[in-house]
Amino acid sequence: MSNTSSHPFTRSRITWLAYSMLAYIGFSQAILGPLMPFIRSELGLNYTQGGTLPAAIACGLIFTGLFAGWLARHISRQVLFWSGGTLLAMGITTLGVSHQFGLVLFAILGMGIGGSLAQVMIQAILSDQHGEQRAIALTEANVAASLSGTMTPLVISGLQRAGVDWRAIAIITILALALLAFSFRRESIPNSAQPVSATSSVDGSLPLAFWLYWIVLFFMVATEMSLAVWSTDFFISVVGLSRTDAVLAFGIFPAAMLTGRFAGSRLTRSWSTLTLLFSALFLTLIGLPLFWLAHIPALNILGLFITGLGIANQYPLTMSIAVGIAKEKTNQASARVTLAVGAALLTAPLVLGRLADSLGLQKAFGMVIVLMVTAIIVVIVNNRFLLQKRETA
Repeated sequence: MSNTSSHPFTRSRITWLAYSMLAYIGFSQAILGPLMPFIRSELGLNYTQGGTLPAAIACGLIFTGLFAGWLARHISRQVLFWSGGTLLAMGITTLGVSHQFGLVLFAILGMGIGGSLAQVMIQAILSDQHGEQRAIALTEANVAASLSGTMTPLVISGLQRAGVDWRAIAIITILALALLAFSFRRESIPNSAQPVSATSSVDGSLPLAFWLYWIVLFFMVATEMSLAVWSTDFFISVVGLSRTDAVLAFGIFPAAMLTGRFAGSRLTRSWSTLTLLFSALFLTLIGLPLFWLAHIPALNILGLFITGLGIANQYPLTMSIAVGIAKEKTNQASARVTLAVGAALLTAPLVLGRLADSLGLQKAFGMVIVLMVTAIIVVIVNNRFLLQKRETA
């Protein structure tokens, strides 16, 4: 699948709005990993209980994945876009004032629904706006998300070193959304150019190849979320870093994601999406064992950095292929992609946490290797399936 076109890639105000909102989402949703040690300590949670926190976000993503397509047929993208961003800010604000486990879960659930609803709209908007060049737009959008996500552990660590409670992060996210809304207050977000009938089948209209890539997305996101949620604890309990230093060390992961996505946004202009995807998958397999098995902190950190470089473009590249297979059905395809993200986030960190309670965190991380190898196998099988389909067409 080539991304080259006779027309130059151009960014409209709507494109910049989508990039900016995804940056806001990236910063906001990245807080859970660095905050996990603080929340677990304050609430007295073990690994399994801690795994229920990303599970709450996952439930929000699953809800959005199931119903965002239906909502998009009855409510404008404009309303869904800004409602999602607002609900995300409200969830973080609730988290900042919560001191009970149940209220924390409720706040994180709101974060999951709000952030994923806005992201579904972003993916659909960029896919419609840029057509065959959507891989470029989607990778560039994720550069923005990675850049802001890189700042999250630095901001939280900086608040701690300055003697400011981590709960002040809520104020930062509210101000960021207010600035975004003011800057783009005159922009009108277009709806889908080819709306789907309210009576049409959603699941049945998506081809088998889409669902195979849906499985790939599930394993990829399961790998990414396992690392995002538990890497900070890994640095503390396995590598032996202090809690503050572990938060800083984890910052190498979003930094690698940023670096990888910036490189990917350039390479998508000349390399095929599938070639980039295979490169990203195998790069991840180089970094994961180093992060997992090294006994020197510098090597563990280097392994996480290499892994982040590989993981960086897996989601936008695979999503670009999947949405392209779905053709004009961008709303429901984007929603079903979010369903894969939610299902992975619901299961992977929780299962890894349970394994960590039983076997120890280092042994539990072996699950991540299995997830990535499985993703590679399914990509190979699906690629052969698509090639055979083209040959027989």
